[in-house]
Amino acid sequence: MKKIIFLLPLLVLMSCYNAEHNCKDFKTGKFKFEYEVDGVKKTTFFERKDNIEIETFEGKTDSSSIRWVNDCEYILQKIHPKNMAEEKAISMKILSTSKNSYTFEFGIVGSDQKQRGTVEKLED
Repeated sequence: MKKIIFLLPLLVLMSCYNAEHNCKDFKTGKFKFEYEVDGVKKTTFFERKDNIEIETFEGKTDSSSIRWVNDCEYILQKIHPKNMAEEKAISMKILSTSKNSYTFEFGIVGSDQKQRGTVEKLED
């Protein structure tokens, strides 16, 4: 009985750190990603369908192919890159999800530098 009483608080604490992973809910839909650059708020809107993502940023639209590695990880590759930087693939990993948003980590494939962000789902 003493062991059960000792383990119960430990199990409660451990459950607090289990991030929700309903990645399949975010494979398709319309999304918004807000971030700050030099103190200026920037917003990107994008729509994901099957194996394509169409992104609109500052009035310009671009498309990327999506290759899903698993339910929570995918690789983005610009379909029509305009320069050498855009030719590099981007690795995306969903770290946790909530009802209408997810937190993710991203970076150039092969690079150790990663950034994080949060995306809001606008509609299915």
